[in-house]
Amino acid sequence: MPMHSDIAISVRNLTKNYRIFGHPTDRIKQALTLGRMHFHREFTALQDVSFDIQKGETVGIIGRNGSGKSTLLQLICGILKPSCGSVEVNGRISALLELGAGFNPEFTGRENVYFQGALMGISKDEMDERFDEIASFADIGEFIDQPVRTYSSGMFVRLAFAVSIRVDPEILIVDEALSVGDMEFQAKSFQAMRKMQEDGLSIFLVTHSLPLVRNFCQRAIWLDHGKLIKAGPASEICREYASHTQAAPESIRSQIKSAAEMAVFEPNKTTGISIKQVSLDKQSLYVGDNLSISVSLTFFKEVNASEFGVGIIVYHDDGRLCTLFNTIRDNVIPEVPDDCIKLEIPKISFIPGHYLVSVNVCDYAGVFSFDKLDHCAAFEVMEEFNLNGIPRWEGEIACEHRWTK
Repeated sequence: MPMHSDIAISVRNLTKNYRIFGHPTDRIKQALTLGRMHFHREFTALQDVSFDIQKGETVGIIGRNGSGKSTLLQLICGILKPSCGSVEVNGRISALLELGAGFNPEFTGRENVYFQGALMGISKDEMDERFDEIASFADIGEFIDQPVRTYSSGMFVRLAFAVSIRVDPEILIVDEALSVGDMEFQAKSFQAMRKMQEDGLSIFLVTHSLPLVRNFCQRAIWLDHGKLIKAGPASEICREYASHTQAAPESIRSQIKSAAEMAVFEPNKTTGISIKQVSLDKQSLYVGDNLSISVSLTFFKEVNASEFGVGIIVYHDDGRLCTLFNTIRDNVIPEVPDDCIKLEIPKISFIPGHYLVSVNVCDYAGVFSFDKLDHCAAFEVMEEFNLNGIPRWEGEIACEHRWTK
């Protein structure tokens, strides 16, 4: 069945399998047995994926690392052959894939520009007319006449992108490569792609930036473990993907639910100070709410307040350190013999997600630990959406702010 004229890319039941051999000699063994014995395991990078991209449409592909995004682009570009299924392309493709793809590292930048033009069917005379424009956009100076193998990743992507938009593409494919460029070049690149959008080009973009997909793309495709989870309007798919990724895995959810119960508060009489209990005034809250963390201590000997400090460390559930609070750093001396010290965090600025709390009681020099409990409490900062269903907070922190005239 011929592809409809208003379709730029048509993907039908696309699957890509790889044979994974445990040892190089296993390939030889399998060849010698004429395939009767298998010394490999099958890995499916992409499984039964189908969709259409309209001409003039900008589509973002989102998904975790290893979800099959790059494999899909390589199949569309013809770099890989599908195990089954089909890809039909209606128009000239220009692709900026992983760094190094399509460029000969021994050629100079200038030579690679002409080489790419030849691959796209553009004559040398035509490339002569475009070369100054390409070199100006790339802005890598005299490195244009140096071998590409001497380039930094940023220099490479500058030249590669400059070429990709100057070879008369009808379909532009970009696979995260722009993320290695500096902010100024990224802004210039997206301005160029905006112009391509206005000119009616189809753009296929892989990125981890949900705001970029939501603001730049009309539609989005969500892949996970090689399968197409959902395709549709960019804002809708980004919202569902964000909700999915913020939902903690069962192992983390279990840990969060019973973190305080699982913590072992065993008195440690040998050190003189032991953590008796760690408690939160709430375990679910929104950005801007107050949070109180209480640490109860047991003293087994007379201790001077200036001899110890209490530290509270907050981690994201993926293991990243978010912040650390410490009485010593804040020049706060706990009152002794009071056995409880409380940390008040007004207007919490953690981005929506799941967080784990660890507590440490150390000497004033920060060298010796009287007692320490990892992941002994937990809390969740819940997501909020505006009237259009867009998450209110994204990024690393939620900053208190106000808008003025």
